Amino acid sequence: MSLCINRFPVASVITGLVLAMIAIGLLQMPRSSMSATENDAAESEPLQLAPAQEGLLITSVVNTPSVEGAAAKPVDPHLTMGSETCVKCHANEVKVWKATPHQRTFDELHRRPEAKAIASKLGIRSIKYDGRCVDCHYTQQVDTASGNVHAIEGVSCESCHGSAKQWLDLHHDYGGEQVTRAMETPEHRQLRLAQSVAAGMRNPVNVYLVAQSCLRCHTTADEELVNVGGHSTGSLDFEFVSWSQGTIRHNFIDSDGQNNDQSSRDRLRVMFVSGMIADLEASLRATAEATQKAKYGVTAAKRADRAAKRLLSVSQKITSKHIEDVLLVYSGVTLKLNNREQLVQAADTIAEIGFRFAAETNGHVLAPLDAFIPPANRWK
Repeated sequence: MSLCINRFPVASVITGLVLAMIAIGLLQMPRSSMSATENDAAESEPLQLAPAQEGLLITSVVNTPSVEGAAAKPVDPHLTMGSETCVKCHANEVKVWKATPHQRTFDELHRRPEAKAIASKLGIRSIKYDGRCVDCHYTQQVDTASGNVHAIEGVSCESCHGSAKQWLDLHHDYGGEQVTRAMETPEHRQLRLAQSVAAGMRNPVNVYLVAQSCLRCHTTADEELVNVGGHSTGSLDFEFVSWSQGTIRHNFIDSDGQNNDQSSRDRLRVMFVSGMIADLEASLRATAEATQKAKYGVTAAKRADRAAKRLLSVSQKITSKHIEDVLLVYSGVTLKLNNREQLVQAADTIAEIGFRFAAETNGHVLAPLDAFIPPANRWK
């Protein structure tokens, strides 16, 4: 049994006229306009779906695993340093974090009735120690004395920016022992950022890296967790700009820690599209884990197709070779059960393109999208 996909001919992405013709068929009936009967039918029938900013481009600066073009991964407890390491230089950022739901997860999640119900259905004894829960909801660290692994924080700095042990020294080396961040040369800063990312840091100098971190957990890529445990399939209304620029924004760098600055218009534009690309990547990874035609697989496939349709709509408003390439990759996959190898390969390729989109795109070329970017009064 498969989740059927009718792929759109992505060669037509190159031609705006053909794209417009395709869009008429793809976008004429959004889900919100379906009747209840149509919605029920959509759940039960096989899916018939549509098939440069100041960023950072890395070229193998150091011989360690780079996050460039790689899938976002859970924190490695052997490489975790903890927020107490970050607060030495980022006190205001940590202060913001401590007021967010991300931080409160550590004390609250395991007490919630819905979390206890999911754990019970899956036979999980401790939410703070079970891998499938920890991967998104907690930060673990290895105790150097005992060798035991334990949760030290909820969703933390390293949950989003990567386990810090391998990149921390690179990250705060501004060019010498007596050189401060204010004294750092532009050339050294570029090298430092490149080396940090190459060593595993998800630095927001490339916004796609952060979007990947968000969507790794705001997309649930665990079939049993959803179909058996009753966990949600993820945050289906997630949108990168509105979810990252409100309560959790901690952008103090440019003001040397004085102000939590809003991102520039150009940066918001790049974030807006990067979030769509990362949504497609994450949804393909989730669909790759589907083995049953049930809530998990159907929802993941629909989410992937929705993300592709949004990118197709974007491609009609602006010109971007990166988006054309993403759509071309998507046109070559089939959203069906037990198709892990093909879908993961496509997601990996899209991750590479997404990184380069964020690194190479100047936000001013995305100005035609301004009317669609959530305004500040919609930031969460």
